[in-house]
Amino acid sequence: MIATEEFEGVTVARLEHGKVNAFDSDLMNAWISELERLEQSDTKALVLTGGGKVFSAGVDLKRLTDAGRDYVEMFLPLMSEAFLRTFTFSRPIVAAVNGHAIAGGCMLACACDYRVMSEGSGRIGTPELAVGVPFPSIAVEILRLMIPNHLLQTVIYRGVTCTPEDALTHGFVDEIVPPDLLVERAIKMAARLGSLPAASFALTKRLIREPSRARVVQYMQSIDQEVLDAWMSPVVQAAIQRYVEETLKK
Repeated sequence: MIATEEFEGVTVARLEHGKVNAFDSDLMNAWISELERLEQSDTKALVLTGGGKVFSAGVDLKRLTDAGRDYVEMFLPLMSEAFLRTFTFSRPIVAAVNGHAIAGGCMLACACDYRVMSEGSGRIGTPELAVGVPFPSIAVEILRLMIPNHLLQTVIYRGVTCTPEDALTHGFVDEIVPPDLLVERAIKMAARLGSLPAASFALTKRLIREPSRARVVQYMQSIDQEVLDAWMSPVVQAAIQRYVEETLKK
């Protein structure tokens, strides 16, 4: 589900979960466990990428609609925890975006400290509202930190998904490279960040991200419950079902 390799102090973690690395409870639990393991290891930095030709297509919406309310009530907080743990991981994380990074896949990449995307036809973005679902608070806080302020509402409201070149302009990624150089470049950047004094990097990252983390902790007790209720509402469930059916037809 998550394969890892070591390259001179840099751990490369590769999502390997079905054809499009869709998010479900199994993958979220596996990623949280991997982050916990890495926090206790001597790795200096982490590269996160996807197996195959896709970074991640986001939430497995078909499983979400088929499994019922109990699964949704368990899965959404679990996904938020996975995003938050990525966002607050004490060591450098570089995302090597090897193809589509859609919705939750985009959030996971943006939760990292630096994002390298491969040239080509892959797209990255946030179609949640276009699907009809609200964002959990951690997703908005991730975007608030990554997307230029004057573009934030447009990106969210319009459900923008970008080509690699447009992703650079919109702030989804920091650089684009040829596909055959993607992981090599991500490892190089991770090694550079990992060579900094660990305490200095961790404290600086904490200072940058603490306001966002504090808001998420507050919102998890209030707004996120409304988000969960909205996801389970008949209107939103019907919107998700329509999207799943239209996507499967394609």
